[in-house]
Amino acid sequence: MWCPTEKVIHWVDIEGKSILRIDPKTGKRDRFSQNYEFGCIVKRADGGFIAGTNAGLVFLDKDLKASTVFANPEPDLPDNRFNDGKCDRQGRFWVGSTDVNEVDPSGTLYRVNGSGDVSGVLSGLTVANGLGWSPDSKTMYFTDSGHGMIYAFDFDADTGSIENQRTFAHVNAEDGAPDGLCVDSEGFVWSAHWDGWRITRYDPDGRIDRVIGIPVPLVTSLAFGGEDLGQMFVTTARLEMSEEQLKEAPLSGGLFQIDAGVAGLPEVPYQG
Repeated sequence: MWCPTEKVIHWVDIEGKSILRIDPKTGKRDRFSQNYEFGCIVKRADGGFIAGTNAGLVFLDKDLKASTVFANPEPDLPDNRFNDGKCDRQGRFWVGSTDVNEVDPSGTLYRVNGSGDVSGVLSGLTVANGLGWSPDSKTMYFTDSGHGMIYAFDFDADTGSIENQRTFAHVNAEDGAPDGLCVDSEGFVWSAHWDGWRITRYDPDGRIDRVIGIPVPLVTSLAFGGEDLGQMFVTTARLEMSEEQLKEAPLSGGLFQIDAGVAGLPEVPYQG
């Protein structure tokens, strides 16, 4: 997540129970640890952050130190945690839950409005992951990694309702699984490939426009940032990689910066 005022990028380390922050110009890096498995983090309009975690939805102060769990819509699903999340252009926070064992289709995509009301929108998900919206906010994209699918929906910006679910792109197993997602200013959709050594840019019809290789297998997410939103920041993991695999891909778990050749769309803070 790019913060334009501070000109820093934030991302999460789920297993490390941490939020990381780096200034790309100076290289200054900070780690903020708490007793949560963070799946995602988004700025709040009034300051601070909202995060999806294994304990539910959490508010954090601007210094990423004090925290409060404000909602846990799945108290009866202890093996679920919140994973990826993002705000639509009206400032509603969308976040999906996932079975940590990635077996049961117990995940749900939730919409959190500015008053804090939490509504389940889409259920039966295996691994709820990256999402985003077209520049005109008429289409929402959502990833279910467990099925290798990126879906598209008709999106009503006024109400936040979705309908007409359809396949946008299917990723074959040999190319990994679609993970994090973002949309650029031209309306093209970018997807990170877990176990795929790549990121892919799709045109608005779901056709592959470009593939960019990443020198590590476990590519987790991506976001636009920089002064003109022309830089892409790509997160990766090293989860359960063997010593031999780490020798082949020693940069696993690192953050990569790429000149995307196109500008992204500004991140919208949560209005609650």
